[in-house]
Amino acid sequence: MPFRQFVLKVHGRCNLACRYCYLYAGADSGWRDRPAAPDDRVLSRAADRIAEHAAAHGLPDIALVLHGGEPLLTDPARLGAVVDRVRAAVEPGCTVHATVQTNGTLLTRDRLDVLARHRVRVGVSLDGGLAAHNRERVDHAGRPSWPAAARGLRLLADHWPAGYAGILSVVDPGTDPVEVYESLLALRPPAVDFLLPHGNLSAPPPGLPAPASAPVPYGDWLCAAFDRWWEAGRRDVRVRLFEECIALLLGIPAATESLGLQPFTAVVVETDGSIEQVDSLKSAYEGAAATGLDVHRNSFDEALAHPGVAARHAGEAALADSCRSCPLLHVCGGGQYPHRYERGSGFRNPSVYCADLQRFIRHVADRLAVSLGRRGGPIPRAAHDGPP
Repeated sequence: MPFRQFVLKVHGRCNLACRYCYLYAGADSGWRDRPAAPDDRVLSRAADRIAEHAAAHGLPDIALVLHGGEPLLTDPARLGAVVDRVRAAVEPGCTVHATVQTNGTLLTRDRLDVLARHRVRVGVSLDGGLAAHNRERVDHAGRPSWPAAARGLRLLADHWPAGYAGILSVVDPGTDPVEVYESLLALRPPAVDFLLPHGNLSAPPPGLPAPASAPVPYGDWLCAAFDRWWEAGRRDVRVRLFEECIALLLGIPAATESLGLQPFTAVVVETDGSIEQVDSLKSAYEGAAATGLDVHRNSFDEALAHPGVAARHAGEAALADSCRSCPLLHVCGGGQYPHRYERGSGFRNPSVYCADLQRFIRHVADRLAVSLGRRGGPIPRAAHDGPP
């Protein structure tokens, strides 16, 4: 499976100091040894390597994600030039879908105008649509980032709605899921994706292991948010996790890092040109995302052959025995790869969120079964037998 999403680190530092950040406050401190921003040689070589990979595999389109740190610490004209360079390098039949993933605090009308000219859409990371939901998202002086982020989101929705890619929101089981969902709706996103905080069996996320009275706090949170979304009578907003869970239950292959057995086809180019696996792996241990490759000496095809990438692309074969025998296998897919890590045994384990994912998937299956008029069991056939 070739890479289809290329995450280009255009800035290696951030203007915020989110207290839960797995990148800057987590197990891997490799960012300290890299330059704050890539030089022109790295950017030019990355564009050539991306084009080379797309041509070798005949890809009709690719996703280019400008990432950080906080990518808007870079001059937006430079971001536009990076995208233009990639578009000029790929073959004429290949479409480059460009997105910048930002915390929203640095969005201005001028920056949005530049991004619009270069057809770079804007995704925003936010914990919820109210100040109270974003207590952990502070700057380096400990000041709340919410006022600036809220201004940025309102500006994006009003000034360039066509460029609004959506919101990524990390689940906090201590919040009211319906309130969080409705507060995000008020920010008028075209799409929302709920993410589970990065943790693993050796470093569990907040609230896990849970007390016996509430053993699946993340599963319960997702179920409540799903019910609010499902019962709206119309689709208020696309929620990727919910839609892809439904697709997988119906036997439709879905590509997501959180669910299913489809390989996650993303790769990262760091500010020094290093080729790495996705950032979420850095929550496991120092160097977990490293490949030892870089765009100056190596192709992305060489990265595909790296043992770490191959393990992530192995699907069912890479899972624990208990996962492979589970009736939810083809929907859950073992959960997100970093969440399976345990010190001493690696990644061949059930996810730290195993019980929460079971709770959520079975709940969605129950709701879906009722809507389809099924009888004789809550889980559609595809959840047992895999895609037809």
